[in-house]
Amino acid sequence: MSYVWMVIVGFFVGLIARAVVPGQQKLGLILTSCLGIAGSFVANLAGQFLGFYQSGQVAGFIASVIGAALVLVVYGMLTSNKGS
Repeated sequence: MSYVWMVIVGFFVGLIARAVVPGQQKLGLILTSCLGIAGSFVANLAGQFLGFYQSGQVAGFIASVIGAALVLVVYGMLTSNKGS
């Protein structure tokens, strides 16, 4: 059941991150959920590295949104076709 909650919360985190980052992102439901889950993972790693979280603690909702926004910006930079 925890995986179901992870996908649901990841979806909402991904939606908020997509709303915060300017521009249009063409992501479906599954990629939006993956974005939120990846953002939470990035926020957790960064928080442990910076000393905000101890090992075993999870990132909060706001930190997950920030991490997802960061992942979305990097994704946008990697997939942009400005040079072509």
